[in-house]
Amino acid sequence: MNFRQLEIFRAVITGGSASRASELLDISQPAVSRSIAELEASIGFQLFNRIRGRLVITPEGQLFAEEVATAFVAMDRLKTSSLKIRDFGSGHIRIASLAAMGSTLVPRAVRLFQAEHRDVAITLHVDSSANIKDLVARGQFDIGLAADEIDLSGIDHRPFASFKAVCVLPRDHPLTSQKAIRPEFLHREPFIALAPGDRTREKLDAIFRQHETQPSVVIETPNSSTVCALALEGIGVGVANPIAADGYSERGLEIRPFSEEVYFESHLLFRPDVQKARIVNAMAAALLQARTLLPTGAKSHRSYI
Repeated sequence: MNFRQLEIFRAVITGGSASRASELLDISQPAVSRSIAELEASIGFQLFNRIRGRLVITPEGQLFAEEVATAFVAMDRLKTSSLKIRDFGSGHIRIASLAAMGSTLVPRAVRLFQAEHRDVAITLHVDSSANIKDLVARGQFDIGLAADEIDLSGIDHRPFASFKAVCVLPRDHPLTSQKAIRPEFLHREPFIALAPGDRTREKLDAIFRQHETQPSVVIETPNSSTVCALALEGIGVGVANPIAADGYSERGLEIRPFSEEVYFESHLLFRPDVQKARIVNAMAAALLQARTLLPTGAKSHRSYI
């Protein structure tokens, strides 16, 4: 049994006769009959009864035809997959992102990417920067977005973005009257702090000590997006990554520049010692382009970045 025999058998089923199969495949009718006979000999049962010069499929032949149809569907899938691999290197890309960008910048990048690569499946996973590095290093994800606080040794990486910190405040907070927030304005203010050990938290603590300012920390969280959500609920004020604040101003969060030079640095991570597939390069380009785009329907506060 070989593929050509199965192809001819399928053509007989599709066309309804040996003569029609010969037309579909552009071969002689005797060649069709000979191929069917060879296929029957190889599988050990009759596919057709010969009745007055016509081929009438047997019950066994009908069952076999169903299996052949399934095999050809699989072959079609293989052909489609091979074209995707030829064009893109893969039909699936896996992205891991820190929370600040996973619900803001990355979705915009996905939109840009899908405009050119609609047939490529995408997995998006949001995690801590340390876990993202491990996931990419182990080859479980193709590309990662992580904060600069992690050890980048042993992994392919490049700088991604440097966003200047902003101050986020509840609606109607007295400090909303200020055009920019200075450290001393936060003295004894209920404050939403980033988690201990966070590099930006350490920079902020040093600035507060320098200005002899002591914000009243009411809650700590590792994510700028959570800082924004808590400030929106009136828990306190906070300093956050402006990318994480995207979309919050439309919900009532007040965003002001922070006077000090505090930046949220991030890196693109790639699987080590692996040549980047075309879709990985395409997604990296989309992520870089998305840095300058606003979320759909959002008002601009990018002058703070």
